[in-house]
Amino acid sequence: MTTLQLAWQSLRSRKFTSGLTIFSIGLSVMLLVGVDRIRQGAQVGFEGTLSQTDLVVGARGGSLPLLLYAVFHIGTANNEISWDTYQHFAHHPAVLWTIPLAMGDSHRGFRVVATDDNFYQHYRYRGDHSLQMAQGSRAEGIFDAVLGSAVASQLHYHLGQKIVLSHGLEASFIRHTADPYTVVGILARTATPVDRAIYITLRGDEAMHYGWQNGAPPLQPVPESQISPADLQIKTISAFLLRTRSRIGTLFLQREINTYKPEPLTAIIPAFTLEDLWKVLSAADVALSLVSGAVLVVGLLVMLTALYTSLNERRREIAVLRTIGLNARQIFTLFILESALISAVGAAFGLAAAYFVLLVARIPVENNYGIPLAMVGLSARTAVYLGCVVAAGALLGFIPAMRAYRNALVDGLNAG
Repeated sequence: MTTLQLAWQSLRSRKFTSGLTIFSIGLSVMLLVGVDRIRQGAQVGFEGTLSQTDLVVGARGGSLPLLLYAVFHIGTANNEISWDTYQHFAHHPAVLWTIPLAMGDSHRGFRVVATDDNFYQHYRYRGDHSLQMAQGSRAEGIFDAVLGSAVASQLHYHLGQKIVLSHGLEASFIRHTADPYTVVGILARTATPVDRAIYITLRGDEAMHYGWQNGAPPLQPVPESQISPADLQIKTISAFLLRTRSRIGTLFLQREINTYKPEPLTAIIPAFTLEDLWKVLSAADVALSLVSGAVLVVGLLVMLTALYTSLNERRREIAVLRTIGLNARQIFTLFILESALISAVGAAFGLAAAYFVLLVARIPVENNYGIPLAMVGLSARTAVYLGCVVAAGALLGFIPAMRAYRNALVDGLNAG
């Protein structure tokens, strides 16, 4: 029997103690690896939310708030963009396509987004994935609505359902009860914030606020039957997405938009602004990693304590091993292998647990919080973590190994 096999059998003979130690190290590794995998999974998920869009344009303001409310439906717009300004850039020679977005209303906690057919035709996520209808068709009528998959599943809505939208985003007391919308379509799941929104037409957004003056509703709501499409003139939108005809033209167009004289605008490149977001969140990532690392140190110290305190109980075992032919160096190696095995098994258990938790939590997190989590493979950072855990476990094994090495054969035979 080799020393490695002997170490494994020794651990099996102490299943309860070894199991608790492995569990504590595994839990520590799960936290450490889980933080890293969730961080990278969220990063990949966020980056995959919007593809093939070169610029996001909104009213003058911060780059990060613009990206958050226009793409991830977090926060609100500081100001609006006039329809004339949007039309100017929609027909710009350097622009291939645009997607207008008007936001400001909600339904039971879900964002309402007014847009047009360009959204269904040009919006891309995770490379070249386009939006698909799981049921029904696109919103075309003034009071048509299309639901994201998370909205439909959580509210248990179906085609033909009548829904009443609310003014504002948080528990508004103003509800557009005079003009309920009809669900005509449900989008297929995308695992992006698209799933957590309700989509109507731009004219539908104008109809919802028909007769309003200075942000206040009319005393008598105007019913659908009295609203004519000819009376609906789109005045403003919240933001728009665009794609340029060439990569070179993107920077020139961004500068042109940012210096547009008739109206103050901000144009951002989504990928660059996401980098700013990761920089903002890097401090939280470091803090969580430090906490997880501290937990791991505690787990390794538990292993050291378990091995060291068991030496008195194992003095006779060590003496017998010496008697049957194992020399002091092999006894020393045996203890090193035991601690390395505990660390390796604990690391493997923690890694598997981290991916299991990520797999189980991914869809609920995406549906309930709109945070896309991608399943990502091992990274160099994770491999370093696992290697450090095994190496640290082996190094800590030197302490009980040295004491076992010094135990004399006679001391072992006389014990107990």
